[in-house]
Amino acid sequence: MSRPLTATKTPGVYRRGNRYVVVLRDRTGRQFKRSAGTLAEARVLKSTLSADLARGELQVTERMTFERYAREWVETYAGRTSRGIRPQTLADYRRAIERRAIPYFGRMQLADISARDIKRFAQELAAADLSANTIRLQLAPVKALLATAVEDGVIRSSPAAGVRLANANARGPVERSALTDLELTRLLAEIDAEHFLLVLLLSQTGLRIGEAVALQWQDVDLLACRIHVRRRYYKGGVDAPKSRFGIRSIPLSRAMSERLASLREGSDFAAPTDHLFCTKLGTPHLPRNILMRSFKPAAVRAGIPHAGFHTLRHTYASRLFRLGWNAKQVQMVLGHHSPAFTLATYVHLMPDDLPSLDLLEQLPDARGLSPAAARPLQVT
Repeated sequence: MSRPLTATKTPGVYRRGNRYVVVLRDRTGRQFKRSAGTLAEARVLKSTLSADLARGELQVTERMTFERYAREWVETYAGRTSRGIRPQTLADYRRAIERRAIPYFGRMQLADISARDIKRFAQELAAADLSANTIRLQLAPVKALLATAVEDGVIRSSPAAGVRLANANARGPVERSALTDLELTRLLAEIDAEHFLLVLLLSQTGLRIGEAVALQWQDVDLLACRIHVRRRYYKGGVDAPKSRFGIRSIPLSRAMSERLASLREGSDFAAPTDHLFCTKLGTPHLPRNILMRSFKPAAVRAGIPHAGFHTLRHTYASRLFRLGWNAKQVQMVLGHHSPAFTLATYVHLMPDDLPSLDLLEQLPDARGLSPAAARPLQVT
């Protein structure tokens, strides 16, 4: 049984225990209540709500808990853009809401959730030693849910809007995210014969592992030396590429095209819709099985235990830049949304990748003097 309301000197503002309650009526005469922590906050809240009611900007709906609204939301959410939402993304949202958000916000009234609550939720995720990217993925459905609640008139504004979170668990820069040529050579020498060509292809195309295992022979143009990325293996099923930029064409070396041609000639599964890399039953290899049973043991033997499939993607990007490709070209083959993202995230030059500065010594200054004869610049 809730505590009784005690009137204060401000009409419409009552005290209940250590908190205050604002009691108003909407334009239809229906009574509704909102709570506040202090008397001053309650007075400001009453003034704001009264002004919103007078302007017709406040839609009062039934109060409900986060859990109740969340369970309805995940059943009906269709995305916030004209593209809608992918079934796999919706499944990820459902999992995040049920595993993390409902246990934290569940009994809270949706209208009472504040920006501070959102930040505390993020802090709790960080305390569980989740990475900054995982925290972002856990917060995404909460933000989408609150934005939908605003559209539905359940809350006036989203408490998550404008909230900036410190990357407490952001991973520091990896000292060597790309492999040197020598490290890549050692790794390839340790890969077993069954998975060698797959790993070599990853290192020469920058394909994501999910894109590689989903490749079908109809995606490969051996004469033109190109691979067309149209699908990916993702969380147990085949899905469209990560984004519209993921649908792309990737050039192959002539030698790689010849290796793939030999693979197809010797395969029992060479039909257009058969997979390039498959088991003895013709089913595509599972990325985790390849990683744990073949790739990781080989990386340990090669002396690079930190290497993973994505390391090959980093390596490929760095090698392309070393060959003189520009940012736009690298972006296109990697399937990124912008050249800036490619430059910021995937270019990891090794110290020996940097060109020599000896060329600078060959350039005379504006007076025709050699650099050795030129006076040093005076910086003031």
